[in-house]
Amino acid sequence: MSVQTIARRYAAALADVVLAQGEAKEVQQELQQWEELLQSNANLQEVFRNPTIALDRKRGVLKTLLERAKPRPTTANFLKVLLQNQRLTELPEINRKFADTLDVRAGMVAAKVTTAGPVPDEIQTRLIEKLAAVTQKKVRLNFEQDPEIIGGLVTRIGSTVYDGSVRSQLDQIKERMTG
Repeated sequence: MSVQTIARRYAAALADVVLAQGEAKEVQQELQQWEELLQSNANLQEVFRNPTIALDRKRGVLKTLLERAKPRPTTANFLKVLLQNQRLTELPEINRKFADTLDVRAGMVAAKVTTAGPVPDEIQTRLIEKLAAVTQKKVRLNFEQDPEIIGGLVTRIGSTVYDGSVRSQLDQIKERMTG
């Protein structure tokens, strides 16, 4: 079974629990912090990844970390389940699927918008309104800057790309003139 399939199953099960308890945002933030902790510490990664280290020792390490961090019981229990099933090292993919699952259940879609420079708030608001009308969903925008596009913007929603960049238009003109 693929890591993505496994991550999707864990994410769906966790989403059921946190939505029922009304703690989705908090658990999502805590799991993101745990992912950052694990990824920033090569020794922790090795402990949880290494099959020669006994599960009881891994539990001890996780218990110590949980006592120091004091996450919500839901987060702590989820991390213990991942450890028990030897999936703790797959937390980054599980977190991605968890975020996707929460978005789908909330009727939300994430859009990545690339611009050459900063985007004023009023333009961001209009962009959200336009994309909400196109997708028929609530839209969460993530902005990225890339001076290579010169001007305009490129919007990616899932696998759909709306390219209104000056760079793209110049490339099309160049192609027509040479083609």
